[in-house]
Amino acid sequence: MIGKTKEISVTVDREKLACTVGSGSLEVFATPMMIAAMEQAACTLLQEFLEEGQTSVGTMMHVAHSAATPLGMQVTAAATITAQEGRKVEFEVSARDACGEIGRGTHTRFIVDAAKFLSKTNAKREAAE
Repeated sequence: MIGKTKEISVTVDREKLACTVGSGSLEVFATPMMIAAMEQAACTLLQEFLEEGQTSVGTMMHVAHSAATPLGMQVTAAATITAQEGRKVEFEVSARDACGEIGRGTHTRFIVDAAKFLSKTNAKREAAE
């Protein structure tokens, strides 16, 4: 598992712009959308190693967004597994466009039993009602 990498690509459309998602006023790729692409790469990669009934949840993302990407350009996000300790899995994440790197950081996910996780979440909602 350590060292495995997954890449996903997205095109910067209007729904992914900073001015659309509220993370800024410019027509450039939004930081939350870059982070979502990085997380999708990590989640998709880890899914390959999970057992029936398992899923993973993201618990930490530490990222720098270092360059702007304009509307219409493609962005490729990558996630590489760097460590695993029990249910905790660590990733190095990055993103690039046609001009080079636009972001880099680290991400942590935990492997969970999907049914147990949802049961706890639903109990929390019921307790709040």
